Amino acid sequence: MTVADLNIGDRVSWNTPQGRTRGEVVEQHTEDFEFDGQKFTASTDAPSYLVKSEKSGAQAAHKGSALRKLKPKSD
Repeated sequence: MTVADLNIGDRVSWNTPQGRTRGEVVEQHTEDFEFDGQKFTASTDAPSYLVKSEKSGAQAAHKGSALRKLKPKSD
């Protein structure tokens, strides 16, 4: 996945121990960063994203390669 593939506001899914979950991209990181007490690596070629779960509202950081872009949610 490249930086152009995901943007803030995009709807995505990712694997969890409970199965696939869905959410929204809220931040894009192209430099190393810290979230929730953990350090994450990121670069322009391999960005990481902060996503917000649709179900729980919780936020988590993921590498772009772990995320799948979904169609926008229809209201």
